[in-house]
Amino acid sequence: MAERRIVTYGDPVLREVSKAVDVIDQQVKDLVSDLVDTLKKAKGLGLSAVQIGVLKRVFIIDLSAIDITETLRVFINPEIIETEDEVEMEEGCLSFPGIYQKIVRPAKVKVKATDLEGHEFVLEAGGLAARAVLHEYDHLEGVLYIERMTPLTRTLLRGRLKKLAKSSCAA
Repeated sequence: MAERRIVTYGDPVLREVSKAVDVIDQQVKDLVSDLVDTLKKAKGLGLSAVQIGVLKRVFIIDLSAIDITETLRVFINPEIIETEDEVEMEEGCLSFPGIYQKIVRPAKVKVKATDLEGHEFVLEAGGLAARAVLHEYDHLEGVLYIERMTPLTRTLLRGRLKKLAKSSCAA
């Protein structure tokens, strides 16, 4: 369909909780198509609907650029069933361009969601796939990855975050 503008830090929509998808209709399919086009152009690993300004519980993950065994996955109305262990890894976010920091997240996740054809599935993931699912799920809850950073790290980034928020408001 079309590439959309990615909402950046400072836009209040990123702090809002997304609403459940009631029916997978053409509008939802078009939304997913736009997410795919936008993610490919941005060369990211995941993107949630809220990051393009749509408050729907939809996100996509595409790790195929770094793992040829992976394919693009669509998550509609995802629910985190369980998480396990913790690991610290560097993480970035398309809504925070150029900012990468180490974040502690669960090492494994079990998530239930619906795909684009309306089929419910359960995915158990570890490593980068788990991190991507949890990161995008946070977006649906209005939680930003900077909130998972240590207070010291957030303090050190304060200037860059203010500059980013200011540029977001000007856009």
